Amino acid sequence: MKMENYSAVTEFFLVGLSQYPELQLFLFMLCLIMYVIILLGNSLIIIISILDSRLHTPMYFFLGNLSFLDICYTSSSIPPMLIMFRSETKSISFIGCALQMVASLGLGSTECVLLAVMAYDRYVAICNPLRYPIIMNRVLYVHMAAWSWIIGCLNSLVQTALTMVLPFCGNNVIDHLTCEILALLKLICSDISMNVLIMTVASIVLLVLPLLLIFISYVFILSSILRINSAEGRKKAFSTCSAHLTVVILFYGSALFMYMKPKSKDTKASDEIIGLSYGVITPMLNPIIYSLRNKEVKEAVKKVLSRHLHLWKI
Repeated sequence: MKMENYSAVTEFFLVGLSQYPELQLFLFMLCLIMYVIILLGNSLIIIISILDSRLHTPMYFFLGNLSFLDICYTSSSIPPMLIMFRSETKSISFIGCALQMVASLGLGSTECVLLAVMAYDRYVAICNPLRYPIIMNRVLYVHMAAWSWIIGCLNSLVQTALTMVLPFCGNNVIDHLTCEILALLKLICSDISMNVLIMTVASIVLLVLPLLLIFISYVFILSSILRINSAEGRKKAFSTCSAHLTVVILFYGSALFMYMKPKSKDTKASDEIIGLSYGVITPMLNPIIYSLRNKEVKEAVKKVLSRHLHLWKI
């Protein structure tokens, strides 16, 4: 059948987990509570990294970027998802779907690069502590953060544009909770070999290479820590990067589990729930991990909270 015989798609229907209507209210309340925690936790990290002069360092500048990224990432997916859980039609406009895909893909790509940049920062801090202020100067770390955002956004714009210009042939039912690029590619009725090629290259550049750089950085970091004579010194050195390492394991572990586990019809619902958890739980845990595993952050949080409680009492 010729493609010109199909009508243009103007909206999509997101039907992920719609076969379980009894879960809709529970998922709505759960996602709403977690979204509020994400907003409060990550906003607190951003506020203390600005207000506390002790946190005006490259590490906390990158952490502030990560918190802002998590707020933007979840804000692009969770509010529309909450509407879908309570809506009967579960529809999203063509433009709205494209914008959601640009945001989620761009912010996810940015986080991959940003985590690698943060690993390099920890490598310099532990392996070259005397030269750290010279190497990680303000110009360098601001440029590193900016390029993380630029690379992620460019990747997202290119992949989204190449996807949305292809014909959907009237097929507009997305069996997913959000407008995710892999789910949309399944609806296209023309050749997608170029999209697959670009996606593969982007995955290598933005997923595999950052993960490899993180691994190499931590090999050198571990080697340097083990050469420290005192146990207290080793503990202090490891504590400066343990929070970042935990976030990396959580982010990449959940991503690899979601995308690399075998797919089947029997596990489709569980795959969607895992995907939902990946997009919500990881951003929620990031500020908690940095608050619990970082002494400076804990002290800054206590300082800010005690100051606001004092003002409130006055």
